[in-house]
Amino acid sequence: MGENHLEGNHLEGNHPKGDRLELNDLYTVQANILAIRIDSGKTIYGQQRRYQPHPDDTQNLDDDGNLWVERNDQPLGALVGEKRQILRSFDRLEGSLLKISWATNPQTYRLVSDQDPHYHNGQSPRQVFRKSKPLDLAQIGPWENAWPQTHVLYLQLPQVLQPGQRYRLDMIDTSGTVQAQRSFEYRPDRNFSEAVHVSQVGFGPEDSKIAFLSTWMGDGGGVHYAEDLNFWVIQSPGHRSPNPEKIDSEKIQGTLVYQGKIKQRRSAEEGEDLRDRNYNKTTVYEMRFDAVKRSGHYRVCVETVGCSFEFEIGPKVWAKAFRLAAQGLYHQRSGIELGPPFTSVRRSRPFHPEDGTRIYQSTTPLLATGNGLHYEWDNFAALVAGKTDQTVKAWGGYFDAGDWDRRIQHLEVTRLLLELLEVTPADRIQLTLPESQNELPDVLDEALWSLDFFQRLQRADGGIRGGIESANHPKWGETSWQESQTIMAYAPDVWSSYVYAGVAARAATQMQSHWPERSDRYRTSALQAMDYAERHYVKLSAKDKTALHHGVKDARNLAAVELWRLMSNDPTEDLEANRWHTIFLATTVFQHPTQPLYRWESHDQRDAAFVYARLPKTRVNPTVQANARAALLAEADTSLKLGQQTAFGWTRMEPGQPIGWGSSFGNPKVTTLIRAHALTKDKKYLKAALLGCQFSSGANPLNMTYTTGLGQRFPQHPLVVDQRALGQAPPPGITVYGPLDPEASTEDWNIQQIASQVYPKLEQWPATEAYFDVYLLPAVAEFTVHETLAPVAYAWGYFATQRDDF
Repeated sequence: MGENHLEGNHLEGNHPKGDRLELNDLYTVQANILAIRIDSGKTIYGQQRRYQPHPDDTQNLDDDGNLWVERNDQPLGALVGEKRQILRSFDRLEGSLLKISWATNPQTYRLVSDQDPHYHNGQSPRQVFRKSKPLDLAQIGPWENAWPQTHVLYLQLPQVLQPGQRYRLDMIDTSGTVQAQRSFEYRPDRNFSEAVHVSQVGFGPEDSKIAFLSTWMGDGGGVHYAEDLNFWVIQSPGHRSPNPEKIDSEKIQGTLVYQGKIKQRRSAEEGEDLRDRNYNKTTVYEMRFDAVKRSGHYRVCVETVGCSFEFEIGPKVWAKAFRLAAQGLYHQRSGIELGPPFTSVRRSRPFHPEDGTRIYQSTTPLLATGNGLHYEWDNFAALVAGKTDQTVKAWGGYFDAGDWDRRIQHLEVTRLLLELLEVTPADRIQLTLPESQNELPDVLDEALWSLDFFQRLQRADGGIRGGIESANHPKWGETSWQESQTIMAYAPDVWSSYVYAGVAARAATQMQSHWPERSDRYRTSALQAMDYAERHYVKLSAKDKTALHHGVKDARNLAAVELWRLMSNDPTEDLEANRWHTIFLATTVFQHPTQPLYRWESHDQRDAAFVYARLPKTRVNPTVQANARAALLAEADTSLKLGQQTAFGWTRMEPGQPIGWGSSFGNPKVTTLIRAHALTKDKKYLKAALLGCQFSSGANPLNMTYTTGLGQRFPQHPLVVDQRALGQAPPPGITVYGPLDPEASTEDWNIQQIASQVYPKLEQWPATEAYFDVYLLPAVAEFTVHETLAPVAYAWGYFATQRDDF
């Protein structure tokens, strides 16, 4: 009997093989470094089922309203739903964990070859390096977790491997018994290697094209590669393999279409941003192949190392990606049932009044809570304290993230999709929506989904309620359509009303020419919301106005310019006399030529700058327009420069912003670059935006995308409550926050919970690898529709429409 019994990771295509150790993957990162991956442990997810009480059951109600059940003093699960008749059982952890001292002992391994004379008698590696992290999370009791793990072990070999030769790796226990074995042929022109990174979206034929080479070996540090290494772009016959890691390398065929030399992009010692931080802890190399334009499927292979995942070059790669991003938005819709023919995801209709959902009015505005602009306040206490018996009949909108609140910030989705329709022919893109048969373009239908929800929340006096929220975070094991907590609507406030007025005015402008009746409806609603906000704003004292968060003032400024744009189409509107243009000029920062688009704790007028920069010259103040345009291009130039100096090309709109919750690598920060291209048609901005999207699209050290369903490796455990409660796979199209900066995150409570499961120590991990695919790790695995899903859809939609044949 062996010392270690392991089961494979079912989420990457392997299946439990009984009671034995399994090598989940084997690849080279250099001719003398062989890497193996071992996944240990597996989460068996709990399920919902009808609760059958037992005499030995005891029930415990905790402070968060969770009703836990024990049977014979063993944790069983939680009762969920309003009537508490459904039991969601706890997860289980199956399989044995890896014995680290054995796995890191060089004598555990023996590499044998009948073809390579250096290994005829078998040799052990000189050293074994390791990195380990959680693979998943098993919730085995009330706030008690267990952790499946994944380990990568790097074997530094005494002699380099010889191309074309076959080898066998044995893992041997102390009794001499072979516990695991893998045979392979060393073919770096065919074999997959984790060291080679390339976008899994692929490339348009005219896109700039780049791949990367890097390896961080955990306690073995970074790997240096000689810059005279060749790389090859090899075209694959047929279609993309569903699991390229498991292809028999002897069966892979291909045609060499391009050859070049790797080039160092950033050393491990060089800083990458204004913080002078290096986020990789290894040297990163680039490989460019812009000359490859023919449609097809390809791999990038590096001499002595191996090959990337397969990727596509073709005119429709970005359109496919955009449709997936749009599907992610559809999956976040509240108030509808999900299922065929619109999606393979099945979900009951949640939060709809016809199903008995009751929403109570609160006297607390969103502005005054932690979910609004008062970040130091509690998210829920103020809302609950203001609950009344008045009910509000409203439904729709997008779930914020894995949980179910709907907030005024979600109108960022509408704003960006409408902007996409303004600056591209995205109206030609067809989606699969319930509304697809109506007269509107599909992208416009999706854009209006959240706007119509907030229009339903508009009061007769014009005020906009800031959203709908439950009394607390979701109860453990409970789905959205089983919500048993009190649900409340926020009271109207000036901020929510300004935000809505600006977006509704934008929708009215978009629809003015082709759908005038609907345009008039949004115009009227926008004016009512703006009038409400102005009436309440002017009542504030000078002191109160000064104390307002700049987000309120920025929303007022943006609403004013959107209303002016809407009305400026009427030649009878006087530029100097128009109320909204006057308010815009009084509140814009662009009266001054040196003001940036964004300044921390001062202002964020990016959206307003782009609107004003595109207005006809006869309908603007020329100085303010010039300043707005200059500020936008200045930020784009800074972002472009940052992308050139980061190892993987990622960029940000604020170069000094830390890598953290909501500002990580999961979604590209390229909106300003795209706007600069839309304004100038200068290809340098488009090229920079494409580069800025490579990391999140799969060209990163983990060779994964950060959008579910995209590519050949993507997040398996995002924080999506409904699917986790049912033990199901996550819905496609969800873009998560992505990796964190370990050096800046060690004090976060949900980061601390996994620190003991990570090796080397968490703070020693490079940020670009610090993605832990763990459901209850919000800073990494969560998302929001406005912070991640909307910017991704905007960027991918823009790229998709740069060709006529998309």
